[in-house]
Amino acid sequence: MKTFKKNDFKICVVGMGYVGLPLAARLVFKNFNVIGFDINEERLKELQKNNDINNDISSELLEVFTKDSLLTSDVQDIKECNIFIITVPTPINSDKTPDLSPIIDASNLIGSILKEGSIVIYESTVYPGVTDEICTPVLEKRSQLTHNINFSTGYSPERIVPGDKKNTIEKITKVVSASNSDALEIISFIYSSIIDAGIHIAPSIKVAEAAKVTENIQRDVNIALINEMHKLYKSLEIDTLEVIEAASTKWNFMKMTPGLVGGHCISIDPYYLMHKSQLSGFNPKLMNTARTINDTMSEWVFEEFLKYANDLNLDLKTIEVCFLGYSFKEDCNDIRNTKIIDLLLLAKDHDLNISLWDPIVSIEDLEDIKSKGIKIYKEAPEHLELFFLCVPHTPIKKFLKSHKGYIFDYRSF
Repeated sequence: MKTFKKNDFKICVVGMGYVGLPLAARLVFKNFNVIGFDINEERLKELQKNNDINNDISSELLEVFTKDSLLTSDVQDIKECNIFIITVPTPINSDKTPDLSPIIDASNLIGSILKEGSIVIYESTVYPGVTDEICTPVLEKRSQLTHNINFSTGYSPERIVPGDKKNTIEKITKVVSASNSDALEIISFIYSSIIDAGIHIAPSIKVAEAAKVTENIQRDVNIALINEMHKLYKSLEIDTLEVIEAASTKWNFMKMTPGLVGGHCISIDPYYLMHKSQLSGFNPKLMNTARTINDTMSEWVFEEFLKYANDLNLDLKTIEVCFLGYSFKEDCNDIRNTKIIDLLLLAKDHDLNISLWDPIVSIEDLEDIKSKGIKIYKEAPEHLELFFLCVPHTPIKKFLKSHKGYIFDYRSF
């Protein structure tokens, strides 16, 4: 094992979003030389003012990061870096096929300045083969360098949990992999220096890529099972949450609750592996079924709300319905791929008088909702009497505890 020093490396983290910022800040905290790169200049200006609208790291850590590192959108500022960690988004297209354009664009950008001995590490979630078969050829073509002779690649799947202040980056074991043994030693040194929980060395980049999508697909399938059972138990007039509590008394029961599956991981990643499966000629039936169940859960939830209102003889043509919570999960301000929009649009299609209150999502992030003619409340709408609980943020639960109105919560049947 070679001996490395932190000042041997000048690291560029590409993408200052939910993944890149906590990673870059942790690297700086552990005394690595780091440059944060992002093409979004507005994002960089916010961070330079010590303002992280994502609220992913503490203000103290952000201040240390911005004081001790450079934030830039100028590729000339990162030409001297020899380690590049790419953390850009990997979304899906409207037809639910992988949109690899951000990671390809990042590879082209880094390829334009890649030099002898550099290592490019990908953290973005992809299907097995993207690093070797798509990104690496882009790096080679753009740089005119030869892979594993002039430069190396690695893959270390991100394990950031937005909104989770307990399971922070340093507390979660990091999977690492590389295109050759020398690069693996360097990548292992860097990540083991910042991850208190330690690292797990995967035998290949494809194994590491597959591990990431497998983590989230397993959750997607299990949530789909709970959602389907929730529908069944509702028809049998059995409280699903009480069933889950009883089943949880066995040590090996995986405790999950019914819900709308949105966000940047669980509702997106399965489509990456499903796409790769189709390319290989394999039809993943269980993954497809789970996605169908979870993707259509909003429709079932809304139908249950209509039944709820009808049972109470509530006139939905005259009464205002306030939807509570808009982000994709509890106590998190991340609205990426939130399924609450599906509920709001269904309500609009039924000509309901609706409004929305989310105390932890910024008003700016709700502008698109406002443009659809939906009233947005900045403060708790205490004057209303009918609420559709979508995301139980702590401030919302506190508000509802003292409110005497009607509260529809699809989880609590």
